[in-house]
Amino acid sequence: MNQTNHADRPTTNRLMGLVNKTNALPNGIKTFVLSKMLGRVVPMVGSACIRYEEVTQNRVICTLRNRRPMQNHIKGLHAAAMALLAETATGFVVGVNIPDDKILLIKSLHVDYKKVAKGDLKAVATLTEEQRQQILTEPKGEVLVTCTVTDSSGEEPIQVQMLWAWIPKNKTAAV
Repeated sequence: MNQTNHADRPTTNRLMGLVNKTNALPNGIKTFVLSKMLGRVVPMVGSACIRYEEVTQNRVICTLRNRRPMQNHIKGLHAAAMALLAETATGFVVGVNIPDDKILLIKSLHVDYKKVAKGDLKAVATLTEEQRQQILTEPKGEVLVTCTVTDSSGEEPIQVQMLWAWIPKNKTAAV
């Protein structure tokens, strides 16, 4: 996907390019193909079978089924699996915006566990237009990404704060 930064130089984002290739597919197939493709970008995410329900430059929605390999000792989703879901959604909403000449890194992951999760989980991570422009125009920086995680009952079993940073791939290009 080509975008324009503040210096009117086109920027590319290979991750969004992958997402755009699935746009013509029916929703069910699109979710399956996106989940397989993006699961290969980050192998641990693929192993957890996280599904990408929606991927745009402003919002990413991911889901995680409550299945045995992801469960804890009380048959709920494991705390680490819940954190992985939120980290995945926030990372990908920043990732589809970051120019290819930058490296994306998580700087801080904070999770408060409020209650036992019931059933499957859904994470919705969003960026404001101001945050998107910051990512596109600043050579390095950080954003605190908003993410809501809900379970099958509609409750929020966890509250998260994910701080993502980016730096130039070529550190000599840093301003």
